[in-house]
Amino acid sequence: MINIDGESLRIEDVVMVSRFRERICLTDEAKKKINLARARIDDILESKKPVYGISTGFGEFAKIFISPEEREVLQRNLILSHATGVGEYLPEDIVRAAMLLRVNSLSKGYSGIRLSTVDKLIELINNDIYPAVPCKGSVGASGDLAPLSHIALVLLGEGLAIKDGCAVSGAEVLAEAGIEPITLASKEGLALINGTQIMTAIAALVCHDAANLFKVSDIAAALSLEALQGTLTAFDMRISETRPHKGQADTSRNILKLTGVSQIIESHADCDKVQDAYSLRCIPAVHGASKDALRRAVETVVIEMNSATDNPLVIPETGEIISCGNFHGQPIALVMDYLKTAIAEIGNISERRVNRMMDSHLSGLPAFLTAYPGVNSGLMITQYTAASLVSENKVLAHPASVDSIPTSANQEDHVSMGTIAARQAAEILVNVTYIIAIEMLAAIRGIEFLKPLEPGCGTSAAFKFLRSFVPYIDEDRIPARDINMIFSKIQDRSLLHDVEQVTGELSV
Repeated sequence: MINIDGESLRIEDVVMVSRFRERICLTDEAKKKINLARARIDDILESKKPVYGISTGFGEFAKIFISPEEREVLQRNLILSHATGVGEYLPEDIVRAAMLLRVNSLSKGYSGIRLSTVDKLIELINNDIYPAVPCKGSVGASGDLAPLSHIALVLLGEGLAIKDGCAVSGAEVLAEAGIEPITLASKEGLALINGTQIMTAIAALVCHDAANLFKVSDIAAALSLEALQGTLTAFDMRISETRPHKGQADTSRNILKLTGVSQIIESHADCDKVQDAYSLRCIPAVHGASKDALRRAVETVVIEMNSATDNPLVIPETGEIISCGNFHGQPIALVMDYLKTAIAEIGNISERRVNRMMDSHLSGLPAFLTAYPGVNSGLMITQYTAASLVSENKVLAHPASVDSIPTSANQEDHVSMGTIAARQAAEILVNVTYIIAIEMLAAIRGIEFLKPLEPGCGTSAAFKFLRSFVPYIDEDRIPARDINMIFSKIQDRSLLHDVEQVTGELSV
């Protein structure tokens, strides 16, 4: 059980709730804060003074005063009218993460929502109810209005939820779980959808998965370094001391751990090669810079996860209702654009190592890593796939945050496109995972040709683990099967776990 207080949620907690169905509950302090903010809303409900989202319309309609008898209808209509999402449904882990983040934000006590409504959202999470949320339709300010509205619909007994892989009536799913739909009170519709929780949910999971991928990319690079008979000179820790970026030092340390006691590297320690190509020699600089970018992204995402992103905000101590722009997704938009570039660069340099292993003039290995060229094509076309993914990533890496299209009749005249940036980061991460899988497939094939020399302790563990699923066969076979197998072992973290059993924890 994870206690939600609005202040201390971690990315690890998001993963546990979204992927492993950990249950959640509010702390007593969070309940007090929610109730206090709601009391302030109740104090002003009979006021003739227009207060945005409580006694006025929304966006351009903020100038229209709403009478007390129409305010519940206003909140319901807000949810119905804003549920405009299109496209495929977001995966369950993202939707569960978004619901968790919304609960956490509401529990800070600045939203003016009723405790009973927050409890209802917690019931959805704890009963594994997964609203059907289309992935497209958010401009990232006034928050993730469209996708969050699709979550709120299910609370009302409207919309759709996913059951057994199919979209079914939200009312039906609530009834089966014994959960009564709610009627929204003043301010509550706005409190449920005015925030950055969709983009931040995607961002949190991308950050978590990127940490795994960046460690695995070091394993792939170490395997390639051995297959290409590179030198460890560039990984000397004294070099990192002269340029003390943390990511660079971490990467050098990882490579040294992975290649420790390598017979392959020792065998050519005194060869006449002066320097390796950049894709080997600059692994610390390139991989390290991506790790530094990830740290910056994590810092921003954790702050956003524990923030109030509503408008207006209720200040419980004074009873003030303050209009603001906390719903604007620019912090997430910028770091997701930064991170997606950082992830793409891991794929870029990986593909260059793949290409190097295919070219016998550069590698010293058989062309396309086949012992019987001509009749067999070996791994020739795997590099084509890697090149295709790298090229696709270059399009996806274009920053979404530099674009802004005004909405709501120019009342909302600058938006973040943060949800697009986060979705693109997730897509690039999948593409790069495939590229790293291809690099590993090539590298273990290359190491086969260097036998009886053995790779290092960590690379040997990776080699043996991968060979247990992808046996070596001299003649051509279907590489897609092997690529997908390695991809799955990267994603489920079993590859990293096996290697770290030997090397100890790798740094990221």
